[in-house]
Amino acid sequence: MNYGQSQDYLQKLQTFGVKLGLENIRTLLPALGDPHLKYPAVLVAGTNGKGSVCAMLSRILCKHGFRPGLYTSPHLVKVEERIRIGGALIPRRDFCRLTSLLKNRTEKLLRQKKLSSPPTYFEFLTALAFRYFQEQSVDIAILEVGMGGRFDATNVVTPVISVITSISRDHQEYLGSSLSQIAGEKAGIIKPGIPVICGVERGVARSVLKKKALDVDAPFFGVFDPSSRFQAKKRNRDYRFSFEWEGERYDYSPGLQGEHQGRNAAVAIASAVELGRHWRKLEPGKIIQGVREARWHGRLEIISRRPLVVLDGAHNEGGAAVLRKYAEDFVRRPLTLVFGVMKDKAIKKMVNLLFPLARRVIITRVPYARSASPKEILTVASKFRAKVIIEPDVKKAMLRAFSLAGRNGLVIATGSLFLVGEIKRLGRSFTLRQTLRTSFLEPSSRRLVR
Repeated sequence: MNYGQSQDYLQKLQTFGVKLGLENIRTLLPALGDPHLKYPAVLVAGTNGKGSVCAMLSRILCKHGFRPGLYTSPHLVKVEERIRIGGALIPRRDFCRLTSLLKNRTEKLLRQKKLSSPPTYFEFLTALAFRYFQEQSVDIAILEVGMGGRFDATNVVTPVISVITSISRDHQEYLGSSLSQIAGEKAGIIKPGIPVICGVERGVARSVLKKKALDVDAPFFGVFDPSSRFQAKKRNRDYRFSFEWEGERYDYSPGLQGEHQGRNAAVAIASAVELGRHWRKLEPGKIIQGVREARWHGRLEIISRRPLVVLDGAHNEGGAAVLRKYAEDFVRRPLTLVFGVMKDKAIKKMVNLLFPLARRVIITRVPYARSASPKEILTVASKFRAKVIIEPDVKKAMLRAFSLAGRNGLVIATGSLFLVGEIKRLGRSFTLRQTLRTSFLEPSSRRLVR
């Protein structure tokens, strides 16, 4: 299969939607030689922050000279972003070869009636990642859980450690309406005797996670328990963090911006320390270097300076809350907000968090089936109607935002990682770059300025 054929095949798998359960992946992996059993792994679940924690852990391991496999979702521009070794994406030739291999094995299993239905898009890519990591003899795999945990396709490994970053309301149609139900699904990655690193601070969700750990005799480590002494200090343009864990003090400023990234870094540090106990020894200095050097696109990512343009994939209420805090702490220039969101999100809550920050709001639509229409968004944002502009086309919305912001203003595009991905994809367009007189591809600075 060539690249176009691989993309077409994956697109067909998209039509099967989301299917929680382990039957398909447990049938497919033995036909590939059970690649997921050939190397150790770390499972990282949570509502927000898990991609950032995975990126930090991967960089920490790279600083120690290891070759970690990294599997994350979703991608922003191209599907190969989901599968990496260290910082390198899976090469296109390997991606096409493995897509062809898995397609053939899947069709054989369907003919033999060992599979009752084709794997979903996520199941297929999970199996592909497992096989690629085996072929490349990775030292360890860092696996971001896609949704929930209990029935997620990644949850077929027995990890060295399990990590749960945060719990808030998201994917409620699949995971349940209450925090306790959502936490129960995330707790599905907790395995008997396997240490759990928990970034959830308090409340019913933490209680559910701790109870599950106790039930299966899994050591439970609360990252933000009082004994850990996490502190955040706001400076002129960013934060400085101090975190005490297991008798060691870590002072750091992460490569990723925001107070929430300091908390994500604390989860990554605690995870690295525990991983060092159960796998290979990791050094405190190199752990801090990894936190400082980690990058993760679409999270307070600066893509232009004049005007200042920031992309942030705040795709749910929790993400919107941390973006609002960052803006309140550091933004001192007129803000134009470009907003597009999936229709299954808590749109009204996100609107109430983000729209008051902006002088003007441009509502757009991501070219994706689940995207909310601008009119649907405006229905729950009627009190902000005076500052709202509707522009369904993402490219035109960004051009309008540039015009409104002027050279000294600020544009933040947010509401969905799919919106961030579409903007980055458009940034590859020569016409758009020329029109904006900037490149959407290379951030020119890591820090927001006042």
